[in-house]
Amino acid sequence: MAVSIEEIKKLRTMTGAGLGDCKKALAEANGDMEAAIEIIRKKGQAVAAKRSDRETSNGCVLVKAENGFAAIIALKCETDFVANNKDFIALTQQTLDAAVANKCKTLDEVKALPLGNGTVQDAVTDRSGITGEKMELDGYMTLEGENISTYNHQGRNVLCTMVQLSKPAEEQGHNIAIQVAAMNPVAVDEASVPQEVKDNEMKVALEKTREEQVKKAVEAALKKAGFNLYIAESEEHLEEGIRKGNITEAQADEIRKLKEETAAAKLANMPEQMIQNIANGRMNKFYKDFTLVNQEMSLIDDNPTVAEYLKKSDKELSVIAFRRFTLSAE
Repeated sequence: MAVSIEEIKKLRTMTGAGLGDCKKALAEANGDMEAAIEIIRKKGQAVAAKRSDRETSNGCVLVKAENGFAAIIALKCETDFVANNKDFIALTQQTLDAAVANKCKTLDEVKALPLGNGTVQDAVTDRSGITGEKMELDGYMTLEGENISTYNHQGRNVLCTMVQLSKPAEEQGHNIAIQVAAMNPVAVDEASVPQEVKDNEMKVALEKTREEQVKKAVEAALKKAGFNLYIAESEEHLEEGIRKGNITEAQADEIRKLKEETAAAKLANMPEQMIQNIANGRMNKFYKDFTLVNQEMSLIDDNPTVAEYLKKSDKELSVIAFRRFTLSAE
């Protein structure tokens, strides 16, 4: 049956679907608006199911703070073309607005919120049908309390942060939110670094220190024996040296044996206290680089640490918490 342009526009307003899809749905539903909405919704469900294994590496990340509650949310999709679409961004904003207004603690709570003719999840599924791309909500983070500053990096909707301070300080909060975006700290301070992270970093620090000590011992032994360090560096270089006539097969075997024996001897007689001290130094460097209050603020004159910057403003001002979410690979 023929459908009027007014009906098509009405359905588009209600669903966000394209004019062509609205016309087809109304024709299939014989002009029944509710049935047409259901047709569009089922199309979205079919698209979502068909593309469930696709990667959603693009999307829109937004942040908002209101009435003592703040949240970051990401609506992800397959391409930047869809991510930059105004209707896609509007859906992300509507979802975030609803989440903050209802002070949702979890992503499941957000998905179940009413939106349009169904839930937030229904709206995402419907949008998937309209665009033909897989979409999913992700990255939901919250902070509760006063003095929360938010930041959308360069207004590009791909990286957002929020920072909560102990006292009102709009300028400082904004600058530290930028710091979090730029430097990606793992925790507020050393004490708040998860024990699992500390243990893993210490393990890496110890392994790296031992490897360096072994490497130094091996290089010293090779030099003493008169071998070229470049040729002795790897099996690939040994084979290259043999091909070019720089060493013989017998010399290559001698190098291999010397490297193996020297490494074994060094590992067996490693001064553990020295290794521990060097590893502790590496951990201190880790805390300086990856805990927020110990990071230097490159945007501020004289590059103070975050802690120094806050103390200069107000001795009682401190960071309570922060959140950060990005779509970019780091």
